[in-house]
Amino acid sequence: MLPAIGFWFLRHGETDWNAKGLSQGAVDVPLNANGEAQAERAAALLKSAGIATIVASPFARARRTAEMVAAALGLPVGFDPELREVAFAGREGQPLGPWYDEWVAGIATPAGAESFAALATRAKRAVTRALILPAPVLIVSHGALFRALRSVMGLPVTVRTPNAVPIFCAPPPPAVPEGPWSLRAAGALSLVGDPGISG
Repeated sequence: MLPAIGFWFLRHGETDWNAKGLSQGAVDVPLNANGEAQAERAAALLKSAGIATIVASPFARARRTAEMVAAALGLPVGFDPELREVAFAGREGQPLGPWYDEWVAGIATPAGAESFAALATRAKRAVTRALILPAPVLIVSHGALFRALRSVMGLPVTVRTPNAVPIFCAPPPPAVPEGPWSLRAAGALSLVGDPGISG
């Protein structure tokens, strides 16, 4: 279980590989122009959220997103290497397909890749560390990592996390501490997206 402390999650802005439906994994793909614009919009939405701490993946796409938000909020960014995206080894740069769904389901892990279960354990560790810091905390990371985090929060994992949409993650009520968390997108933005875009 995660500490029962609400936090914000932000997947990085779009990259060219996202736009092409390619698996990024550990390949350090930068934001594209649309991704930079998305990060600016996310920063505007988060200005009224009272964010006190920002912790991000060190990968360029998440780093740049976090730094753009941090500049707008007047905050520094801390980096946690365990917030990095999953490594997909030989599947990186390939179109997503049935192999990705099998990986999420724990049926098959590509050779040399990190399993979904291992990613969930790592994501839980990183978020638990972040939640010790002054709240509210904003975590800037990746799509597959948030799927793994959803499993830790008792939520369905076959849901795509849209690029650069701030999501508030609220713990279950004290009366049902083992119940699922709830998610709310900032503003009028939607959490619904096409399945299967990772990274």
